[in-house]
Amino acid sequence: MVPAIPAAAALLAVLMIWLARRSHAQYMALPEVGPAPGAPETSGRVTAIVPARNEEAVIARCVRSLSGQAVRVLVVDDHSSDRTAEEARAAGAAVIPAPPLAAGWLGKPHACWTGAQQAETDWLLFVDADTWYERGFVAALVAWAEGRGLDAVTVFPRQVCLRWFEAALVAYGLGLYFAGVNAARINDPRAPDALANGQCILVRREAYLRTGGHAAVAGSVTEDVALAAHWKRSGLPLAVCRAENLASVRMYDSFLALWRGFRKNSFRVLSHNPRTGAAVVAASIVMTSWLPVLALLLLARQWLAAALFAAVPAAAWRPWYGSWRRALWAPLAIYLFQGIVTSAMFASLTGRGAIWKGRRV
Repeated sequence: MVPAIPAAAALLAVLMIWLARRSHAQYMALPEVGPAPGAPETSGRVTAIVPARNEEAVIARCVRSLSGQAVRVLVVDDHSSDRTAEEARAAGAAVIPAPPLAAGWLGKPHACWTGAQQAETDWLLFVDADTWYERGFVAALVAWAEGRGLDAVTVFPRQVCLRWFEAALVAYGLGLYFAGVNAARINDPRAPDALANGQCILVRREAYLRTGGHAAVAGSVTEDVALAAHWKRSGLPLAVCRAENLASVRMYDSFLALWRGFRKNSFRVLSHNPRTGAAVVAASIVMTSWLPVLALLLLARQWLAAALFAAVPAAAWRPWYGSWRRALWAPLAIYLFQGIVTSAMFASLTGRGAIWKGRRV
């Protein structure tokens, strides 16, 4: 019986490494938008729309990073109780208040739709307040979309993590999701697989309005993925890409915000793509099997096998973390994230929802 334990551990190690490395390969397979020195001028062609609720700490950085790129920056103040509007105006943005939230709408799609009604440019660029951009980003993204005949492009920026809990959980959460992503299928208009990143979405205004824009996904917590699925069904040419050298985001600055943010999205986002959901659940089960198998190795006094197996999470997730030192957080991330997902699943199944920025969603 004892020899079977090292064999099971070896099989699990292979699965863990394969799943984590495959997810990273799928992420890296997304096309990358890089600097485009000869890109056409975008003056008067793009409106950047920033839905913002209680974002006084970060809104100015976002606005300033865009206002120097020949775009109009429009901040939709979603009933903030802090100085979001004042900070945005001081940074150079036009600011409008979001109307009272209508029945059937959630805050972010409502704010995005409100901003879109005030824009008359060829392109709309929806960005989150916690993102910021290098000079030339907007021109490069528009040129990339136009050069490929696309109506919409969504961007994954560089993830900036300054504290241990960010470094531990953000990379693991993104990597776990991409365990269920096929980069070729999400960029294939014939495949139903859909993905978008609401942190940064560029779309032609005409196509956005023609397909109903955020009004078509008014009540979705994961409005970005819902919007991508809606656009693909509508035949709108859409691409998912990376732009780590031109765009950055710091998603959460506290552990509570991180927990609530992942709790809000982690379970519900899987419902849009059943194939993705099944793969993510399977990957999560494989990853969380690590600790019980390690305990069995120790109980069986398989000391060498246990020592080698203990290093498997770091070895599997090092590409996502970027270094061995950061990858040492992987075991903690596996079980913290499992707690978040379990909590999210329970809240969703019981109808309690989650609290996000003072609202139940």
